[in-house]
Amino acid sequence: MGRSRGGLTSKVHLLSDDRARPLTWQTSPGQRGDSPMFVPVLAGLRIRRRGRGRPRRRPDRVRGDKAYSSRDNRAYLRRRGIKATIAQPDDQRAARKRQGHISIVD
Repeated sequence: MGRSRGGLTSKVHLLSDDRARPLTWQTSPGQRGDSPMFVPVLAGLRIRRRGRGRPRRRPDRVRGDKAYSSRDNRAYLRRRGIKATIAQPDDQRAARKRQGHISIVD
């Protein structure tokens, strides 16, 4: 539980499949940011195989909103070979343009 102006709150960070079925979730205090919870939520992923074998721990693709668009999260996905579709906030896009970098489309 976290404290904010509205009182005690919490957030649920949910990872679901293409059909919106929940695969894993984490809770955090309400005042905590969304981006730091990205890696712990992905670490909890276990996709059962139809036959024998250990569960898959790496999705083919991750889709997320602007709250999860950080340099660290994108680097984590690249290291693991996971494709990403995450919207970029305007301030991140503008900063990249100011520095002369080409906009990366994931």
